[in-house]
Amino acid sequence: MVSARTPATAPPGKPGPGLRERKKLQTRQAIRRAALRLFAEQGYDATPVDRIAEAAEVSPSTVSRYFPAKEDIVLTDEYGALLERGIRARPAGEPMPETLRHAAVGIVRGLDAADRGELLQRVRLVREVPAVRGRTAELTARHIDLVSAALAERTGRPADDLEIRVVGAAALAALQEALLHWAEEGRAGSPEEPIHRSMDVLARGLTL
Repeated sequence: MVSARTPATAPPGKPGPGLRERKKLQTRQAIRRAALRLFAEQGYDATPVDRIAEAAEVSPSTVSRYFPAKEDIVLTDEYGALLERGIRARPAGEPMPETLRHAAVGIVRGLDAADRGELLQRVRLVREVPAVRGRTAELTARHIDLVSAALAERTGRPADDLEIRVVGAAALAALQEALLHWAEEGRAGSPEEPIHRSMDVLARGLTL
């Protein structure tokens, strides 16, 4: 999926993020927020990385360390990890489309108005900026790896199993299309409704 805020509490049995990780997250968020503000004010192509660094009060090398390409500021987020966590939390015998539905809807229900506004801006940039759209495939592959690992754990299959990879890829493609539809409609509310519709398509076996 194309930021979610990192939960303040860790899953049971796991320690929360340390001070170093929290500082990294704060820096990453500061860079992203500064960049999105500048993109809205002066356009994506007209906003160089050094201007983003100045607005975020960091060095250009710091921006590059957190986001190797400018497109990554738009595309890199915590959604893949949150989706993986949501999948692992669902009952093992649940039909796969329902597992994916609950995991994805759980994420969007946790977003406040500011998060939804940021997500809407980012999805619109994916749709409108060719450079961002072109970078999407590489980062989506990483998310497929995360989702496939979670699905594999539920089924006892290896993470590189073809059917596992197909299900993971189909789920992420469906979620991306749901978000793009939401952005195209110009909705200010939650993308929950198009997510439900996209999961319904998977649940009925890709029939129309």
